Amino acid sequence: MSKGKKYQDSVKLIEKGNQYDTTEALDLVGKTAKAKFDETVEVHLRLGVDGRHADQQVRGAIVLPNGTGKTARVLVFAKGEQAEAAKAAGAEFVGEMDLVEKIQKENWFDYDVVIATPDMMRFVGRLGRVLGPKGLMPSPKSGTVTPDAGKAVAEAKAGKVEYRLDKANIIHCPIGKVSFGTQKLEENFNALVGAVIKAKPASAKGQYIRSCTVTSTMGPGVRVNTAKLV
Repeated sequence: MSKGKKYQDSVKLIEKGNQYDTTEALDLVGKTAKAKFDETVEVHLRLGVDGRHADQQVRGAIVLPNGTGKTARVLVFAKGEQAEAAKAAGAEFVGEMDLVEKIQKENWFDYDVVIATPDMMRFVGRLGRVLGPKGLMPSPKSGTVTPDAGKAVAEAKAGKVEYRLDKANIIHCPIGKVSFGTQKLEENFNALVGAVIKAKPASAKGQYIRSCTVTSTMGPGVRVNTAKLV
């Protein structure tokens, strides 16, 4: 499939085969974002691990210093005081079996983050086949199964992002909007990469970060020099 003229013009700004310092790479992402809307900037990290092995999984979550530029719609499975805390923190949807049934019967997905208190997981577990493929299933590793629902909602609203390996051992994660500018994007980038490096499995051998690419929603990828990330 041929790319449009704007995309082709953007590609010309990137030196083929070159790997850029983080600041320069993110600056180029801003210059190559030609869409009429405020494009999301994403980081793609290919890691030197094998996610098929449990001891080489890389997964976690981090609150980006400058948020994501998007206000997450949060659904919380909780009751009693925890339900009230979630509502007070700004959760759009709070409930128990009523929400489980709504998802099961109506195939309802008008939310971006799902949080659950531990006592609700025996009910939420029934939604694994539905929420799992969409990356919405609550998990202790990502901080979305927690006894403190209010704090989890506040973090989600503040710009918490989850990172996890896909089947090709690549992490794809948003770090903000083009309108943030290079400095704020770099702060978010450094926070994310720092968290991924900290999460390096003890069993991982050789080069950990094999490649790193930053890109906007509609723009071309820009390679980052991985030697300076570790």
